[in-house]
Amino acid sequence: MTHPVPILRARLRVLAAFCGVGGDTAGYLAAGCHVTGVDLAPQPRYVGDAFHQGDAIEFIRAHGAEFDFIHAGPPCQFDCTLTAGTNAAKRSGYPDLLEPTRAALEATGRPYVIEQPPGRASKRMRVDVTLCGEMFGLAVLRHRNFELGHWATPKPAHRPHRGRVAGMRHGVWYEGPYFAVYGEGGGKGTVAQWQQAMGITWTEVRKEIAEAIPPAYGRWLANAFLNRTALEVAA
Repeated sequence: MTHPVPILRARLRVLAAFCGVGGDTAGYLAAGCHVTGVDLAPQPRYVGDAFHQGDAIEFIRAHGAEFDFIHAGPPCQFDCTLTAGTNAAKRSGYPDLLEPTRAALEATGRPYVIEQPPGRASKRMRVDVTLCGEMFGLAVLRHRNFELGHWATPKPAHRPHRGRVAGMRHGVWYEGPYFAVYGEGGGKGTVAQWQQAMGITWTEVRKEIAEAIPPAYGRWLANAFLNRTALEVAA
């Protein structure tokens, strides 16, 4: 699923906050954007044009208004399904980053997206777009919800899944066309299979791949925003 790319456009300056190794960044790059990443941890394999190590929320407050578009994917441990369920006791050790991130983004006045996996966080945000690997022919499902700030785009149709996620769960092996890109055990697939499934080839570190989103998602969002902007300019 793709959006047609406008023929004439300036290179969009994107800030990727909480960038990690740059799954979303690679998609924005593929759409022709200039991408600056910021992350609290060093990211020697970050794939963008520029990188700043530091607190992402503080960086948004200080520099977010200098960019044309901001993609923020704050870590979800406070709200994710795992910490809200069987590991609920651990939840108190993680900060709630969703609300502070949104406040910082709003203060910039710039268009933005907030990215989160399904779970408690998605109940505390407006889900304007949901993307799934099946929409892009990937061997992962990798559902992600997005809240769009200061812009809008039609919500894409969620294609039916072709089967189960392969792997061992509760002592039972399941076959399926998708890989579970998280954790270490349970027949999760090789690093090479994860790379191919996600479309991430520049790192072989499982944790980095597992914490990323497929570049196809970033490219879809970039083209959706660019086409919406081009239509407004032409109107």
